[in-house]
Amino acid sequence: MSSLDHVHPVDAEQVAAARAGGLAADEAGQLAELLGILADPVRSRVLFALGAAGELCVGDLALALEVTEDQVSYALKMLRLARLVSFRKDGRMVFYRLSDGFPHQLLEHCLPQLLSLPRRSQAGDDGA
Repeated sequence: MSSLDHVHPVDAEQVAAARAGGLAADEAGQLAELLGILADPVRSRVLFALGAAGELCVGDLALALEVTEDQVSYALKMLRLARLVSFRKDGRMVFYRLSDGFPHQLLEHCLPQLLSLPRRSQAGDDGA
């Protein structure tokens, strides 16, 4: 029995379209890893702050987000490992910014749209 054999009718054309437009398992794993990075409130707030300000040091980020410098430092470490932020040194100061090629649409459009989803469902709009 092949993976397309089912007891119910299968629309082979739709299955082929879903396969062609879907993510490969390794890509899905990479995406899940990146979304896991964004799942932390401090890390996601750091990205938005850097998107708004352009470049900030740890202390300024901590003040802007009203969190500790330790929280910001750890968030930046994780974001650097994910290659979402980069830095430059100016003497003893280290300034962080979104990495070149960062998908700014993520902060400008996608994530704010996701934030509005719970509000819609709470208002009784289930999209149906």
